[in-house]
Amino acid sequence: MSEERLTSTKTKLLFGMNAFPDQLSYQAFTIYIFTFYFSVIGLSMGEMWLGFSLWGIWNMVNDPLLGALSERTKQKGKLGKRKFFLIIAFVPLGLTMLLLFTVPMNIKFLYFILIIFTFELFYTMFSVNTNAVFPEMFRTDKERKTTNTFLKIFTMLAVITASLIPTLIIDPLVPVSDPPDPAEVADIRSMYVTAGLVLCLIVIVTAVFFIISVKEKEEGISDFEKRPGFFKSIKITFSNKTFIKFTLGNMLIWYCFNVLLTAFPLYSVFVLGRSEDAFLIGVTLMLALLSAAIFMPLHIKISKKIGKRKGLMAGELIWILTLLPLLFLSNNDLSRILSLVVFVTIGFGLSAALFYVDLIHADIIDQDALNFGVKRAASYYGVNAFIHRFSMILGITTIAIIFSGTGWSDYTPVTDDPDLTILGLKLIMFLFPSIALIGSFLCFRSYDLHGEKLIQMREELSKHPELK
Repeated sequence: MSEERLTSTKTKLLFGMNAFPDQLSYQAFTIYIFTFYFSVIGLSMGEMWLGFSLWGIWNMVNDPLLGALSERTKQKGKLGKRKFFLIIAFVPLGLTMLLLFTVPMNIKFLYFILIIFTFELFYTMFSVNTNAVFPEMFRTDKERKTTNTFLKIFTMLAVITASLIPTLIIDPLVPVSDPPDPAEVADIRSMYVTAGLVLCLIVIVTAVFFIISVKEKEEGISDFEKRPGFFKSIKITFSNKTFIKFTLGNMLIWYCFNVLLTAFPLYSVFVLGRSEDAFLIGVTLMLALLSAAIFMPLHIKISKKIGKRKGLMAGELIWILTLLPLLFLSNNDLSRILSLVVFVTIGFGLSAALFYVDLIHADIIDQDALNFGVKRAASYYGVNAFIHRFSMILGITTIAIIFSGTGWSDYTPVTDDPDLTILGLKLIMFLFPSIALIGSFLCFRSYDLHGEKLIQMREELSKHPELK
């Protein structure tokens, strides 16, 4: 094996490690922040909905603005403009993993809003530039698929780490005495802080290895001058109908992710009866993510056989079928065992969504480069993030409506009608994600950059090596 090949493989491997600072931080946020602030800190469902809704609105400004800022930043010599923002963002991003759980109780609602805004600022700065540099560093479909395989395997490991490490430290995840005992709540809060510190260290260390791998293409003055200003760039991006179909489908997939991960800890505690065994909650989620990593090579074969679009659509339909058993599980030993099997099967659809989305998005960016004469990856990732942040508002609104209607306007371990509360959790885990996946399926059914059109686009792109 040549030295060039060894270097290329090493670069792809290190690049894939961005999944830890990117996905570990985001998934830890998604899985635990709602449960922590609602069940442990004691914010009401109304306060949770307001905080997350304001956060969603902030994201609509934050994401495209940071994407456009990256595009309009001039090359920083060997440092590179994407790498410049990655270096600024990674340490604050790691520190927010700790600060999210260090809550001053006298200003808990205000602190909740400020810290989730801060988290999102640095997460977006890191994520937008990470995503933008992917199609710029890896310019052929073959390179992207190979790198994407490393990336998605690390993504699975990162999300497993995000789900499992806190459950090794925090037990129980939520107060179980009724009413909650102040000493118990204080102990749980301190365990969350410890878990946050561990996640903080993982984010910072892995980010260093990833940033070492980033090698940006030199950008000439003429390339920079071709890039439109912020508002023009947003207008051009929104006028791309193919992109809009993609990003609406992607937003519905992220709605599914967000709702499932946000409700999962409480579903495990109150439907499956795992109030005193937090580690098994992490193990159950780990099995879904581990099976998703195992299914990844299968999706490579599927994409070669039927294409990325059809592979994603098939994965979404199978995902719905594997979510159905969540309606029928309950608080008994058989259901707790069956839940492990169910979450292994859920991994197939989860794997499909994670594998295909970035590859399809890279195709859209390549098509835009042909039309516009310059890559505008960060603008597309910024606007994609802007639209898919609607999934956050839709997700928290879904949970707020169901919780408020089933006895959980405020967290109590025992509600007036426990059966109704359990039904609400089951609907959140199956019905609403299934509706979202059907909507996403329809979006990708009308998506047209596939088959012959995609082949023709790639042939045309091959004639313009400066755009690769």
